Amino acid sequence: MARRRHSNRRHRGGSFGFLYKVLSMLVICGAIVAALTLFFRVGTVVVTGQERYTAEEVREASGVAEGDNLILLNKHTVAHQLVEKLPYIEEVHPYRRLPDTLIIEVKECGEPLAVLQDGFAWLVSPGGKIVEQRSASQAGDYPVISGCQLLAPTVGTPMALATEYAAQQQSLLDLLDALEQAGMMDQVEGIRLDDLSVLVMEYGGRFTVEMPYGADYPRKLRALQSVIDKLETNQTGTVELTWDNGEVHFIEN
Repeated sequence: MARRRHSNRRHRGGSFGFLYKVLSMLVICGAIVAALTLFFRVGTVVVTGQERYTAEEVREASGVAEGDNLILLNKHTVAHQLVEKLPYIEEVHPYRRLPDTLIIEVKECGEPLAVLQDGFAWLVSPGGKIVEQRSASQAGDYPVISGCQLLAPTVGTPMALATEYAAQQQSLLDLLDALEQAGMMDQVEGIRLDDLSVLVMEYGGRFTVEMPYGADYPRKLRALQSVIDKLETNQTGTVELTWDNGEVHFIEN
């Protein structure tokens, strides 16, 4: 009987000890959270990488205000809001610099191309995002994507071509990405999708470039550059990159 009472006392003592440890941990965690909430607040928002937008426009679109809790700030929400509200922004990398600074690094898209439709010029980034709507008369400074029709175009959304152009859409996006990665976008004057057998690009003020749909466009662009490097600066013509065996044909004008 004495042993049983002694065992019960030890059991109750162990239970109280465990409960004490749990409560102590909760108190400590609460104190840490309270300290973080009290002391680490946004005092400065630094914006880098922007060109089309001002730093103030980026700060406002981020939704972050002075005095917000820096530690509890949801960086994914900040990035989402910026990409949604400022269409030319392609990537956002927010990070904290304690005790009170939020740094927002942004990457804007490259120069857009225009799709003319219903009296408007819809500007499309090399990544395939509709970044702006202008009147058709304001499209003169942009390369034009022709021979297709946008489906329900809206600024800030990915470009989608009407169903009948579905086969061309992926090839167009792949070509734009390859041009951007190769640093060749600034030489593009237009892309035509009206011929279902071949994709046509006007390039460099001198060349009409023909490529198949669904091609390895990085490889095709390397072949194009190789041809251009061998030509005289006054030569113009058509570069045929449509051959399955990788041959390149240049037809001079």
